[in-house]
Amino acid sequence: MAHILLLHGPNLNLLGQREPEVYGSDTLDSINMAAKKQVEAANLRFSSLQSNSEAELINAIQHAKTDNVSLIVINPAAFTHTSVALRDALLAVDIPFIEVHLSNPHRREAFRRHSYFSDVALAVVAGFGADSYRYAIDAAIKTLQH
Repeated sequence: MAHILLLHGPNLNLLGQREPEVYGSDTLDSINMAAKKQVEAANLRFSSLQSNSEAELINAIQHAKTDNVSLIVINPAAFTHTSVALRDALLAVDIPFIEVHLSNPHRREAFRRHSYFSDVALAVVAGFGADSYRYAIDAAIKTLQH
């Protein structure tokens, strides 16, 4: 059975209370529950992890290979603009991944416009709030079903 891993980077545990004008009012729990329902409705396995620790996210990516993860959906959050280590981990496991963002980084500060992931991601979904996750999960499901 195909398996989708949803990873959330730093500060996303504060969704619903952190800058709602930028990130919306949905909580991380509600995003995870919706994604889990969406994936399980397609008869696929689902797991998720949020961490403020780059090392913990890297470990999760490395374990994804032995956990038979088929596709990763990742919101690297602030690590988008800084983490060569996360990029290297994703390339090392050779599992396709989709980069997702609640906001549109290109409409924000200049330093947020560079991603260490976009050029190696299967796709990038950004700017639709919590719906970005829904669209990314939908694309992941369709990718695995074809």
